[in-house]
Amino acid sequence: MRITLAVHMETGDRAGASDDLYGWLRQDPELRGLVRRESPLDAPAGAMGASSEVLTLVLAPDGPTAAVGAAVVVWLQNRRGNQTVTIHQPTGTQVVVSAEQVRALTAQGATELAQRVAEALQQ
Repeated sequence: MRITLAVHMETGDRAGASDDLYGWLRQDPELRGLVRRESPLDAPAGAMGASSEVLTLVLAPDGPTAAVGAAVVVWLQNRRGNQTVTIHQPTGTQVVVSAEQVRALTAQGATELAQRVAEALQQ
């Protein structure tokens, strides 16, 4: 399954945020070899706003969706400002997680949100 991730911000350095998320995903041993950068020309249909690039992950059918969900949630918790990560699936389904949703979550709440993101990616 090929999924794409795009970082959206109202203001600020989109390229820097995409670079930061890319680096964050590459730190995870389960995701390190699966994440790639793509030009905006390859962005999925319906992508919000202009993005400097999208990140692509190619996952096996039972791939590390839990690692993707956890990485996105924790990355957003550590960011300043309002940012959104939209995960596009090949079916056209989108999973949207924003910093406003996760910043104040407890550890248990962040874990539950990461599990919901992973479950959405598995469908």
